[in-house]
Amino acid sequence: MGKDILEDILQKEKSILANIKNDFEWLHENPELAYEEYNTTEYIKEQLLKENITVLDLHLETGLVAQIDGGQEGSTIALRCDIDALPIQEESGLEYASKKAGLMHACGHDFHTAVMLGVAKVLNLYRKELKGSVKIIFQPAEEAPGGATKILEKDVLEDVKQIWGIHTAPGISVGTLAISEGAVMAAVDRFEIHVQGTGTHAAHPEEGIDPIVVMSAIVQSVQTIVSRNMNPFHANLISITRIESGNTWNVISEKGFMEGTVRTLDVEDRQRIRERLSDLASGIAKSYGAEATLSWYAGPPAVYNEASLCDFARKVADKIGAEVTEVEKSLGGEDFSLYQEKVAGAYIKVGTGGEHPIHHPAFIADQGALIPTVRYFVELAKESLNIEFD
Repeated sequence: MGKDILEDILQKEKSILANIKNDFEWLHENPELAYEEYNTTEYIKEQLLKENITVLDLHLETGLVAQIDGGQEGSTIALRCDIDALPIQEESGLEYASKKAGLMHACGHDFHTAVMLGVAKVLNLYRKELKGSVKIIFQPAEEAPGGATKILEKDVLEDVKQIWGIHTAPGISVGTLAISEGAVMAAVDRFEIHVQGTGTHAAHPEEGIDPIVVMSAIVQSVQTIVSRNMNPFHANLISITRIESGNTWNVISEKGFMEGTVRTLDVEDRQRIRERLSDLASGIAKSYGAEATLSWYAGPPAVYNEASLCDFARKVADKIGAEVTEVEKSLGGEDFSLYQEKVAGAYIKVGTGGEHPIHHPAFIADQGALIPTVRYFVELAKESLNIEFD
């Protein structure tokens, strides 16, 4: 590459990095909920097309996939970010706070998107030197079921050898990367329990079977599954979050309904809890003369980082002088795991400082982390194309 060409590229890169802040602030000001990210998608597309970056024709309603093809033959890797916001009223006090009442980027998806826009633009400058192709997934609806599935339905990963994910980490100092192998985020499942009792007048409970009493017993007993049936060194959680029965003060209802969530990091624990929950609910209901049935709605599995990819990601961080720490494992869920069912991947958290956790109305992602994060993922993408993993 000639000196003049290189100088021109470096100046363009400098301009791209300087403009990431503008993308971030626009995205933060204009949040959109899952499956409603029409303006967000259009904004991303416009920014990419200005740089002559290919946007794949996938006929997605929201979200998109960009592709940078290198000047040399090679494999294909993918980078993934998410673009949707949350139904939260912002209380950050930022000058560029959300313009939409009751909507906010409280999980850092605006940060993720701005970073990946920057990565796409910088990689495009160096495309002649790339050995292969980079797909950048701007995924809709991470906060609602089905966002990753919408992308996977388009066979985007068919030619991809590995995928990298990004997420803000407000508890970590700006620019520090959190990388850990193994399960780092939980499988997310929802369950419902329907209880059938016998309705009667509240003054004559002996003539019926009270589903509220049955459900009370189930609520208390369900918590023993984690404390008495599971490995105490494994992180597991069962939360019953909703109970309904009856509609007036002097009638014992014939039916009851309850629902909640199960979070697990281990595949066997996930199955074991499902079995115990069904057996316990059914057995307790039977002891009262009632019936209980469990309905199980499986969500994304646990996010599981491949050890070889984590080792590689740390080496790239060392190469550019970035600090690395361990990921604090979470029982929160992430549909990035659905990509990992198709191809090896790793989910990297990026320190963005701040006093408040994600999903908090005062959550702030420090802009100081934008440029270091872009530089890291650019380097990660370049290096990933040059190596084969076990």
